[in-house]
Amino acid sequence: MRLTTKGRYAVTAMLDLAVHAQAGPICLADISRRQEISLSYLEQLFARLRRASLVESVRGPGGGYLLAMAPAAISVARVIDAVDESVDATRCGGLSDCQHGNTCLTHHLWCELSEQIHGFLDGITLAELASRQEVQRIASRQRRHQGDDGILASAP
Repeated sequence: MRLTTKGRYAVTAMLDLAVHAQAGPICLADISRRQEISLSYLEQLFARLRRASLVESVRGPGGGYLLAMAPAAISVARVIDAVDESVDATRCGGLSDCQHGNTCLTHHLWCELSEQIHGFLDGITLAELASRQEVQRIASRQRRHQGDDGILASAP
């Protein structure tokens, strides 16, 4: 099973938006600095997230991105799906051609595992993640280390 960087970064960036939602539109440069994700990579991810109607862009001074709906309405699975990522545990990508064009003995087991993982992630929302104490603690640490001008402050 693989969940690539694309899916992980998309979830991380969306959680960053959820945690900072009260601040209004968030620019990708801020997310990039806080989460240490390449700005160009975030731009690609947010183009997909916008097409999936998960985020809205706000142009102009003070612009950035906002969640397009309440964090409680956005599941982790929905974010992963939006960036064309999958949590497929099969070797064949779910195509049933695992063994020289035929289904292997364990194909259905791995399909069921993939469905369980997707269901698990579909049951977790950005609101639930954002309210977790450990997420709040990490977000607070990230804010402390980021100065007002966006440059990382030295550690205390």
